[in-house]
Amino acid sequence: MDYGIGIPSYIDSWKEVVAAEEAGFTHAWFYDSQLIYSDVWATMALAAHKTSRIKLGTLVAIPSNRLSPVTAAAAASINKLAPGRVIVGLGTGYTGRNTMGLPALKMNEFAEYCSQVKGLLAGEDVLFREGEHERWIRLIHSKSNSGQSDFFNIEDPIDVMLAANGPRGQRIVGEISDGWITTGGGAGVPRGLPKVVEAAEAAGNTFDHAGGQGFRPYVVALTSACVLREGESLSSERVIRNIGPTLTPGVHAMWEKSYGPGSNLGMDNPDLAGEYNQYIKEYGAKRSNPTPEDRRYLDVHEGHFVYLKPGEERFVSSEMVARTLTGTPAQVNERLDQLESIGVNNVALSAVDRESAKDLIRDFGEGVIRRR
Repeated sequence: MDYGIGIPSYIDSWKEVVAAEEAGFTHAWFYDSQLIYSDVWATMALAAHKTSRIKLGTLVAIPSNRLSPVTAAAAASINKLAPGRVIVGLGTGYTGRNTMGLPALKMNEFAEYCSQVKGLLAGEDVLFREGEHERWIRLIHSKSNSGQSDFFNIEDPIDVMLAANGPRGQRIVGEISDGWITTGGGAGVPRGLPKVVEAAEAAGNTFDHAGGQGFRPYVVALTSACVLREGESLSSERVIRNIGPTLTPGVHAMWEKSYGPGSNLGMDNPDLAGEYNQYIKEYGAKRSNPTPEDRRYLDVHEGHFVYLKPGEERFVSSEMVARTLTGTPAQVNERLDQLESIGVNNVALSAVDRESAKDLIRDFGEGVIRRR
């Protein structure tokens, strides 16, 4: 089992990544959402410069917000600083799209984009489309393509992993990716993994080069996590502060499905969405400059994966926390054994800010990693 720390990209998070590397974490995962976090590639570059072993990946970069050659160039540039330690995780876009009032990228567009990035990072010529124009592109100033080595490193492999929760996305994962990223703490793995394997077999896509086995991919599960300290319960203040902001995005997704441009997380609860809609209307009305109805989605994603807005804690229950990787060290270790048994290779533990990252790194490192 590999262990990752998931970080809402703040520009000097390299300090926590250094601590995670020292504590035995194998991966650091950086969230990408351009209107609420620092730039993910700038954040990763600093972490690459300050570390030497830990792998660094996007979880996940948003295709529609950058041209595919821009994403490939960013990853290949950081791979100069951290050879063989860079992972490109891609998804159809949740907050990166929804914070602009837009729906997730269409699956056929997602597949084409991912194929382009993967091809460019493999040193290939790739057909790039923009409107009616179709042109061949490559990372020209790379050692593979021109003998130049100052700008990009595509000689040390950069895995391209794809995030997907639904069957169409899981098919694309199997067909073209180097690995699978899933949310929900691995809950969808038993149902989704066979679909990924089936698609990989049909496409002849193997995963041995990227930590998988044959047609079985390397699986990363994004999960909320908190190691309980003596006297704490699932409803303790520190637990809710650290876990709550990782759970409300599910409620945000339900709101998006019912009242916004749509969500790609597969979460649907009209009653809860309606309750949240009433909450967010009242929240926006209390602002010094009340939020217009056509900008309500901006209020929805305030605090996303970072903090709970005032009154938002009512949408976080002990039952929800219990479904996360939260418990005593012994309970967390037992849950990790269960995740490993269903095919999870890497747990990406969600931090919400600097303090929660420090908590996770210290408590998980000492209470879990050192005991396994």
